[in-house]
Amino acid sequence: MPPKSRKRRLSKYIPVTGPGRHVIDTMMILVGSFITAIAFNLFLVPNHIASGGVSGLSIIVESLFGIEPAYTQWALNIPLFFAGFLVLGRNYAIRSLLGTIVLPLFVFLTKDWSVPTTDMLLASLYGGIGVGLGLGIVFRGRGSTGGLSTLAQIVQRYTGLSLSVCVVIMDGTVIALAGFILSPEKALYALIGLYITGKFIDMIELGLNYTKVAYIIANKTDEIADAVLSQLDRGLTKLSAQGGYTGDNRMVLMVVVGQSEVTQLKTIVQTLEPTAFVIITNAHEVLGEGFKRQ
Repeated sequence: MPPKSRKRRLSKYIPVTGPGRHVIDTMMILVGSFITAIAFNLFLVPNHIASGGVSGLSIIVESLFGIEPAYTQWALNIPLFFAGFLVLGRNYAIRSLLGTIVLPLFVFLTKDWSVPTTDMLLASLYGGIGVGLGLGIVFRGRGSTGGLSTLAQIVQRYTGLSLSVCVVIMDGTVIALAGFILSPEKALYALIGLYITGKFIDMIELGLNYTKVAYIIANKTDEIADAVLSQLDRGLTKLSAQGGYTGDNRMVLMVVVGQSEVTQLKTIVQTLEPTAFVIITNAHEVLGEGFKRQ
């Protein structure tokens, strides 16, 4: 049986370049910045949860001196933007300019919205979700909100440390300051909020539906390959391999399937060769025909 047409799997997608893409990117940066500002003002500021970054520093400054967080964010973001322009280049500056300006603006415009909860745990959870959701949308729009992430990239450039380590150092310093100036309890809630933010950024950037990659080591590779092509309508790749113990040359099938197709794939393999060796692992993002188009 020939494979079914894969055209049904392809959906409309936003082009990588061109005016349409720029409009979509701009809208995503604006929407993401607005969501971030709302979560910041409704949950983090009133409960003094300084969960890293320039926004966390602005909460500490507000608690000490009563200065509006938006003013502190502008005061720190603008020089960091110019530093990023000089060190990291023009392309980085262009991507971060809009977010650097509008995020503090939205923070200022939503500062008087009513606070839904004063429970510290709920505030850290909801604040982390909202900030992660907003920043994830900004990153999907190929933008940035500047701040300490710019400083982290500058430090990486001159120290050779990995970017993740530099970000941890920056956010960890802010949370340590919060623990010293505000209270250790609030620093703990800030850590919870920062963790949730990171998870939601990953969720927005990578999606919820994890694709699976299966490696199939079997003797009847041709029969299994034909069944995958005809019954699952999925392509596959044949990898040349050598047994570590026997030294025999053999073929390994690599198949990428959706989560809902895993059971059917296992049934095919078990039916054709019950003793086949199958490894199934997560693939957080798959780009290409039959999956996601960019």
